[in-house]
Amino acid sequence: MAAPRWSVLGFWIRGNSQGLGSVLILISKPFCSAAAASEPLNAQRLAEKLRAQKQEQVTKKEPVSTNPVQRRVQELVRYTQQLQRVHPNVLAKALTRGILHQDKNLVVINKPYGLPVHGGPGVQLCISDVLPILAKMLHGHKAEPLHLCHRLDKETTGVMVLAWDKDMAHQVQELFRTRQVVKKYWAITVRVPMPSAGVVDIPIVEKEAQGQQQHHKMTLSPSYRMEDGKMVKMRSSRNAQVAVTQYQVLSSTLSSALMELHPITGVKHQLRVHLSFGLDCPVLGDHKYSDWNRLAPQKLSVGILKKLGLEQSKARYIPLHLHARQLILPALGSRKEELNLVCKLPHFFVRSLRRLGLEMPNQDQSKNNEAR
Repeated sequence: MAAPRWSVLGFWIRGNSQGLGSVLILISKPFCSAAAASEPLNAQRLAEKLRAQKQEQVTKKEPVSTNPVQRRVQELVRYTQQLQRVHPNVLAKALTRGILHQDKNLVVINKPYGLPVHGGPGVQLCISDVLPILAKMLHGHKAEPLHLCHRLDKETTGVMVLAWDKDMAHQVQELFRTRQVVKKYWAITVRVPMPSAGVVDIPIVEKEAQGQQQHHKMTLSPSYRMEDGKMVKMRSSRNAQVAVTQYQVLSSTLSSALMELHPITGVKHQLRVHLSFGLDCPVLGDHKYSDWNRLAPQKLSVGILKKLGLEQSKARYIPLHLHARQLILPALGSRKEELNLVCKLPHFFVRSLRRLGLEMPNQDQSKNNEAR
């Protein structure tokens, strides 16, 4: 005789009469105990629970590497993905823990890796979304939203300035536009530039890169080029922008360097383009500008991969090692002195320095470099 069947809100149950009553009670209890209006809500919760369990199973299936460096790479990938799924309140709370400076006009935060400043296609969460929440956490529920004064790339970490009102934000933006703000970045580069200090003064323009994937990149638009040993003037692009970067090597090995970068101008992706195409020393983890024609993971030498404890197949997970280290704002409003803002390096940056054998400059060396 065929086993009897019952349907409980879409669940089909087969079995014999023994013990079936307890099974039905166990399954149908959440649904029978509420009114009909609440049944869709319970079904939704059950679906969410099942999805969470499925996601947990997928996570458990991911092989855990025995190499500590590769485990750290997996953690960075996971943290970056989680950052886009975190609740805005949680993100705002995390930003409050990284505040570098706060007064009646400005709030300066330490921007984390992988967090975009503005929204866009595929962006679920960005800094501009949490500014109202951040303001309320700092000044109470009646506080007006904070305002952005400048921007950093999604993958760039470090000093970021916010203002309490629009007028102050416009004043700070004007300081950036007129190049009155001193900006200093630190970057780990693949290869070492020659000479070890200098200025890159080459205009930058956005062009379409021809390859398997059509995409646009910023690239150099030099005014001169060498032909048969002679300097020949080139026709300048109408859309090219003046771009000037001062640089200095702080520490180096045979295959990598820690560099301090001082952008005089503020062109999109200026530092990455000047380092990669101007000095042939791309930033470690720059998978966009390490090759002009391709959008592909950065190709690293065997020596660097060995020091990092990685295989080339895992290079795609290396984060961009570009950090907004310091900002010096001139006197503004009621503040009569310049504001010197310094942000510590993120943990992954420090670990890479140690792995690659690059030394962190001490304060005395930094002061000597500034004096020079």
